Amino acid sequence: MATPMTEMLKGTLEGVVLAILTVRPAYGYEITARLREDGFTDIAEGTIYALLNRIEQRGYVDVAKVASEKGPPRKVYSLNAAGAEALDTFWRSWSFLSERLEQLRHEGK
Repeated sequence: MATPMTEMLKGTLEGVVLAILTVRPAYGYEITARLREDGFTDIAEGTIYALLNRIEQRGYVDVAKVASEKGPPRKVYSLNAAGAEALDTFWRSWSFLSERLEQLRHEGK
């Protein structure tokens, strides 16, 4: 059964990953590790790879194959102009939503 955190994260994870990629290019495992370091411990690696495929298909990232010391080449994702625009849209939506939720929370006190 999904927890409230899992349900809320479903709608925001794409923006979170785009925000991580705005700092620097990264491959899937790096992104998963970063999220886990930030406390998102329940995120499955497969969830991140599926999300990366989706944002690649939407044209939000550029992908480079980089040689790996441990196996096949890694796909390294970097945010492109379309991804930066999608991230701006995400942050505007996030600001609107969080402001309205804070208003509701304080109205109830």
